[in-house]
Amino acid sequence: MDKITCVKALEEPQYIQPIEIHYTQNEQKKKWEAIISHDSVAILLWHKEKDAFIIVKQLRPPVFNLHKDGYMHELCAGIVDKETSLIQIAKEEVQEECGYDIPTDNLHYITSFFTSVGISGAKQTLYYGEIDESMRVHDGGGIHEEEIEVIELKTDEAKKFMFDESFQKTPGMMMAFYWFFENIKN
Repeated sequence: MDKITCVKALEEPQYIQPIEIHYTQNEQKKKWEAIISHDSVAILLWHKEKDAFIIVKQLRPPVFNLHKDGYMHELCAGIVDKETSLIQIAKEEVQEECGYDIPTDNLHYITSFFTSVGISGAKQTLYYGEIDESMRVHDGGGIHEEEIEVIELKTDEAKKFMFDESFQKTPGMMMAFYWFFENIKN
């Protein structure tokens, strides 16, 4: 019978917790290094008036460390690190990162999936939201020490963008674009 027999903390950092998982699979004792991390939300934002996706670009130090260019194109997103609804966290992230005060009624659940399954298995919940200029409250860019660039990606350029490897991007964003073209603008 498959089961976890021990979870052992390695350190106590601020946002993640490295652990060693001891488990039994097919009657064989095994261990795995992993990280406990926060779940997250991500929001596919589509600007109706500009016929464009609003995405963000920011430095991701782990990618930078391994690949020398750590600037990633991503959906607006954030970690689930407080006691409130996921849709409320999504709303707050849109305002902080992109500068739009989107009503929660304009945010629609798409799906949830697991990310980094080989190391953390955090769950990401994906939303879709339509915005317009009447919702803009500031230029975006994040809070505290965040340095986030807000980018408008024209809808008709998104399919080419998905497979252009000169732009580093996340699989969640690519999946969200697929969802959009299958369900909203097919």
